[in-house]
Amino acid sequence: MKALFAYLFSFFLFGFALAQTDEDPAIWSHEVRELGSGEYELVFKGKIAEGWHVYSQFTADGGSLPSEFTYLKSGQDYELLGITQESETQKAYSEIFEIEETFFKKEAVFTQRIRLLNPDVRQVDVELFYQICKEVCIAKDVVFQVVLDGGVAVTEQLVLDDRSAELSAALKLDLKNKERLTEGVAAENGQKTGLWGIFGLGFLGGLIALLTPCVFPMIPLTVSFFTKQSHNKSRGVWNGLLYGFFITLIYFLLSLPFHLFDTIDSQILNTIATNIWLNVGFFLIFVFFAFSFFGYYELTLPSSWANKMDSFSSRVGGGAGIFFMAVTLAIVSFSCTGPILGGLLGGTALSEGNMAMNLSAGMLGFGLALALPFALFAVFPAWLNGLPKSGNWMNTVKVVLGFLELALAFKFLSNADLVGNWGIFKREIFLGIWILIFLFMALYLFGVFRFTDEGPKRKRSFIRMGFGILSLAFTVYLTLGALNFTNLKLLSGFPPPDFYTLAESESECPLGIECFKDFEEGVAYAKKEGKPILLDFTGWACVNCRKMEENVWSDTDIFPILNEEYVLISLYIDDRKLLPEDEQFLYQFESGRIKAIETIGEKWGTFQTVNFSTASQPYYVLMSPDLEILNSAIQNTDSETYRKWLNTGLTRFRELDSKEMISIR
Repeated sequence: MKALFAYLFSFFLFGFALAQTDEDPAIWSHEVRELGSGEYELVFKGKIAEGWHVYSQFTADGGSLPSEFTYLKSGQDYELLGITQESETQKAYSEIFEIEETFFKKEAVFTQRIRLLNPDVRQVDVELFYQICKEVCIAKDVVFQVVLDGGVAVTEQLVLDDRSAELSAALKLDLKNKERLTEGVAAENGQKTGLWGIFGLGFLGGLIALLTPCVFPMIPLTVSFFTKQSHNKSRGVWNGLLYGFFITLIYFLLSLPFHLFDTIDSQILNTIATNIWLNVGFFLIFVFFAFSFFGYYELTLPSSWANKMDSFSSRVGGGAGIFFMAVTLAIVSFSCTGPILGGLLGGTALSEGNMAMNLSAGMLGFGLALALPFALFAVFPAWLNGLPKSGNWMNTVKVVLGFLELALAFKFLSNADLVGNWGIFKREIFLGIWILIFLFMALYLFGVFRFTDEGPKRKRSFIRMGFGILSLAFTVYLTLGALNFTNLKLLSGFPPPDFYTLAESESECPLGIECFKDFEEGVAYAKKEGKPILLDFTGWACVNCRKMEENVWSDTDIFPILNEEYVLISLYIDDRKLLPEDEQFLYQFESGRIKAIETIGEKWGTFQTVNFSTASQPYYVLMSPDLEILNSAIQNTDSETYRKWLNTGLTRFRELDSKEMISIR
């Protein structure tokens, strides 16, 4: 059992990224080592800012973009000896892209051996394209000019021709009211579950645990012990409050070791959480929990532990004795609280942020809810008379919890399926299993079938029938989601993502919204329709872009606004497709630096930098077809903030439209 809890607790030690925005999150350098016989070793080093990560050359296809080296004049002036080697990498599973990604943190080192084909060559030019991410992702290029003899690098002078000058001028917009871009808060992260939410989840778990047959009968017995043992009422009240405090403290203390582990290796739980066979193991553990609640066997910690704690409490007495009484309760009630804690920890693992802090908040909430009745009934002992009597209803609570544990178990099995790319538990399959679980739970509550240890059949209570109806309603809700009649917003994060589906997606635009992937085409359409523009700087491999689209854009109050009121222009910064030759050009920045624009991503990335002085995605701008900025730029945020932001843009656009009509008259 110790090993069981070690595995369960270790699952929740995820690291977290810092929230600040770094101006230059990766600093690159290079060096060269002469090996003799015309051979050299080129070394490229990147110092990565805290919280950011750069993707490996060999990260899996279909996810974030890999680092990519281009050795100019390779095969002409020199030849490559083997592939470009990398320093140590880390791996983590991406639920957005359904693959395990490989990346660097803090430092990335690449080495490449070459052999000269032309002995007169003294300089090797190398281009590196990479993607660096934290809460946003930035696609960047760097050029290394490696001088083999240690001399001064020679830079090829690029000269702007007339066509490049013309295309460069067209890239820069004449934005009106540009100062609005920086009004208010430009970037928020509203997707993280706050500590209060985790605390509430734990508190709810503690309240449920109170209704189980391992805990509920202990309430009147323990409170009566305190009130009768003491010579005066105030002493009994104090002992009851102290007992409740120690219960809360014990569950909170269980989470503290994981803060220590978090400082040792912030990625250890991320690695564990994405391991296929550990997820399968967690699936089996939660199934084991579920069948214990169904009454097929009982989970207990060694009885000697409870006996020793009880003995300590009797011998020591006072505050220390009450502490050991609280420990005894935790041990004795484990057969009911253990599986509930497992479910709590499973829910905590699905939340974002510092997992050690989330775990502490959840355990604190659980302990507080469990302790609350002991403290309240000690203060108000007369309330005990109104407490329901123990009975068969507590076994019904256990069985219902068993069904919930079984549903959670399939979440872990789904994780293993996603990591392993098995393609077995697609979204529809997963929802089908949950539909069966909650349908059987409804049938159980309605009395259609029973488990063997429930004793003689009794009349179904109104409350039990009410929960049966709720379970049946939830089954219908899941069925509607599986048939795509609803988006299952309430279950965000539990089923596999929308795109992990048996169905084929025909549109390359988010949520099937009509969109333009060329700025000028989108502006022309907006002028024709008389609508404002939502300019969406995004990326094919942008995780946070997908989160915004799936969790915020899909909101029932937001989707109609996007679909009907705005013209969506989505510009993909990481698109590596080559532009047609007649659209490739050189762009000269104000600093004098000249950059070759050869790909779609380079064009729109430069477009974003030049006009909006930023290079991160997602990045959203509202403007009129005449290029008047309607609101501040915004990035990751919550649905309510995003809805208000869109509506403010609409209001200002209509005001502009009204003024224009008045001026015409």
